[in-house]
Amino acid sequence: MTTHTTDVAHIAPREKAEILSQALPYIRKFHGKTIVIKYGGNAMTDPELQQAFAEDVVLLKLVGLNPVVVHGGGPQIEDALNKLGKKGHFIQGMRVTDAETMSVVEWVLAGEVQQDIVGLINAAGGKAVGLTGRDGGMIRAKQLRMVDKDDPAKEHDIGQVGDIVSIDPSVVKALQDDQFIPVVSPIGFGEKNESYNINADVVAAKLATVLQAEKLLMLTNIRGVLDKQGELLTELTPRRIDELVADGTISGGMIPKIAGAIDAAKSGVNAVHIIDGRVPHAMLLEVLSDQAYGTMISSR
Repeated sequence: MTTHTTDVAHIAPREKAEILSQALPYIRKFHGKTIVIKYGGNAMTDPELQQAFAEDVVLLKLVGLNPVVVHGGGPQIEDALNKLGKKGHFIQGMRVTDAETMSVVEWVLAGEVQQDIVGLINAAGGKAVGLTGRDGGMIRAKQLRMVDKDDPAKEHDIGQVGDIVSIDPSVVKALQDDQFIPVVSPIGFGEKNESYNINADVVAAKLATVLQAEKLLMLTNIRGVLDKQGELLTELTPRRIDELVADGTISGGMIPKIAGAIDAAKSGVNAVHIIDGRVPHAMLLEVLSDQAYGTMISSR
């Protein structure tokens, strides 16, 4: 019978001890602090990365940090709509969300996707609880105003896509106090009890701000923010980001992600990390070591 050994098994005991001891200052520094994690991309769909993510979240909780997970689910929503034969309609890159589409969004995000994440974390030894923005009246929302990119006087109706009005974090704090790990689906509710689908990056950034989190970690399918030569920029400030947007280095889908990161950094979150979720345990390495596995954005 063949036994398979991991890379860790080949590390000398002295080196293992060195690795563990390097984590100690970070554990001490962040003990009792809240860390909001935006979970998306390959890390959500690759079984090995899913397992690594769940283990990381549980380890962070066990060493005294307070992780809160906010997840997306775009590809899973797309798959569900395709199975129902419903064709997506997009305006300026945003999915038009009618009542039927919204019902699919709710059962995919708050059902299938959320419960998969909760199950993974629980199987890894944690105590995860799934929430939507409805629970505890957490995320109040209104319809997102979509201004035409060519005519600012014109607005598009994109249905039940939400803009956050306010976040009440009481239910999240209560769960944290009881040693649970909250897993939040980005669904809010309006004045007439209507549901809204909200961008998960935006929910993560706003929740991190309201919780006055120590860190916001955003798992993505890229290494982080890259310069014109494709080299990783490990640290950025808002001023430097403005320069990179102006010269086109930061463009496309990275702009809204960066905008949320800057807002969080300016509003009291000490650091925002855009991390390569394709690297197993990258989140753990970013938080508990001096290795850079992504781009850190600070308000200074």
